[in-house]
Amino acid sequence: MIQLKSAADLNLYRDTGSIAAEVLTLLIDQVAAGNNTFDIAEYAKDLIINKFKARPSSIGQYGFQFALNSSINNVVCHGVPSKKDILKIGDIMNLDVTVEKHGFIADTSRMYGVGEISASAKKLCDITYECLQLGIREVKPGAPLGNIGFVIQRHAEKNGYSVVRDYCGHGIGRKMHEEPQVTHFGKKGTGIALQEGMTFTIEPMINEGTRKCKVLNDKWTVVTMDGKLSAQWEHTIAVTKDGFEILTLREEEKNLQLI
Repeated sequence: MIQLKSAADLNLYRDTGSIAAEVLTLLIDQVAAGNNTFDIAEYAKDLIINKFKARPSSIGQYGFQFALNSSINNVVCHGVPSKKDILKIGDIMNLDVTVEKHGFIADTSRMYGVGEISASAKKLCDITYECLQLGIREVKPGAPLGNIGFVIQRHAEKNGYSVVRDYCGHGIGRKMHEEPQVTHFGKKGTGIALQEGMTFTIEPMINEGTRKCKVLNDKWTVVTMDGKLSAQWEHTIAVTKDGFEILTLREEEKNLQLI
């Protein structure tokens, strides 16, 4: 059942979203060659708890033990922080954080480059961000949910990439995973009609090569089947009376023009 949020709910939710957004921004300086993902996760945990007086809601969720997922290079999603994962120049990485405050959970992720990255890696990250933007632009009351996935798939494939189909966006609010599921592929004009008050994530995972992926022995880390790069960006979105609101919008994005 879809949980619609009231105006009062969204007033609280905005604060939760802004915290999650700021955490991702504050992590930029931590993403440097020689640093490891365990320490980055501990830094995020400290920020969320002590600076923002919030809860890192991924800790304890389904047995996970860290304040973020760290997904490097060919890791599609759900990368587990480790002292062994030491960043090096040229790496790309997705950091995915969830924050709970005021009874609501915000979920957002961002791509980071370690020093100078290759032109091909930058293009993948840029096109994936454009996929997210295009998906968000489809959000408004009455629009079919499937339009989001349709525009994401079209843009990714037009640029020679593939869309991961094993994982998707999701409704979110007082629980991490609510209805509906938000796929990043599909047909235009299909799916339920969006309603004012819905909140969900859009989080396209775009691969350089095959869309197929596999889970490693740790039962968490998802990697591309062919070892090629993967990128992902994510926002928590609210459907408003006239369109959408990005609850996890970062300061660095506020002057960007949606494509």
